[in-house]
Amino acid sequence: MTRPVRTVAVTAAQLVAPDVRLELTVVAGADGLERRIAVPRIQKPGLALTGWDEQLHAERLLVLGGTEIDYLTAITPEARALAVATILSAHPAGVVVTRGLEPPAELVAGCDEADVPLFVSNLVSSELIVRVSAWLQDQMAPATSIHGVLLDVLGIGILLLGKSGIGKSETALDLVVRGHRLVADDIVHIRQKSGFVFGSGSGIIRHHMEIRGLGIINIKDLFGIAAVRETKKLELVVELVEWAESDEYDRLGLEERGYKILDIVIPMVTLPVRPGRNIATIIEVAARNQLLKFQGHNSAKEFQDRLNRAIAEARPQGAFDVDGIE
Repeated sequence: MTRPVRTVAVTAAQLVAPDVRLELTVVAGADGLERRIAVPRIQKPGLALTGWDEQLHAERLLVLGGTEIDYLTAITPEARALAVATILSAHPAGVVVTRGLEPPAELVAGCDEADVPLFVSNLVSSELIVRVSAWLQDQMAPATSIHGVLLDVLGIGILLLGKSGIGKSETALDLVVRGHRLVADDIVHIRQKSGFVFGSGSGIIRHHMEIRGLGIINIKDLFGIAAVRETKKLELVVELVEWAESDEYDRLGLEERGYKILDIVIPMVTLPVRPGRNIATIIEVAARNQLLKFQGHNSAKEFQDRLNRAIAEARPQGAFDVDGIE
């Protein structure tokens, strides 16, 4: 079951967290730290410092580097006041001064009055823009969650789907015992980034697994750090279904199926489950087969091509001419 797509609201206050690594200090406008950052793109003021505000957009971060601060320091107080009023009239989500430079007094006073957070960072502008853009893109990426199990099998991110009780967790545990890695069990959080989808575990249940009859187990504690990973790109969806004699299953592997998550189509296979089938082994083989496909080798299509050639070569080269018989 896939939950509705959501986007995470990001505020200026989140930028000062140590794990964001922006080295920010709030120097003014602290009452505006809950301002929303609407898009991950960063702005430089440019001609806005001369009073022309057409290029500025609301709810974006505005970055002032050494060139901008030198310019503001060199102009007259009247021109400086106009520059500050122009950039703040665009309602930015926040203003960041880089290289540890001291902001002009007019900028500090203006941010306090307008409740626009003013930060100072020790980073140079280029490095700060790279870091904050990457962090914002990650935070604002479309996201959803799905009921399933995510594993890293031979480097392939495999999402196990199936109704409750079908054996997803037990199959995942079998794969972990074989040396593969668990990413998430039960609830898989999924984000779209750069045309791919990535899955991760959910908060307090991360690295844990529920096994009916045994209860909750901690995979990281039981099997070590090498048995888990924090996130993985989804590259194959495996749906587990109950075996039904009346159903038809793909026996050649020629059927190309996909599972759409956040508008990205992931290759998908359906495995019928019944006693005697070693599902973990089949999933390992599916991962190896997917690796071959990534390298341009499709075993089923190659077999079909060889079969077609063999049939063509065995066909008679000429028809028997009965008209010439007397």
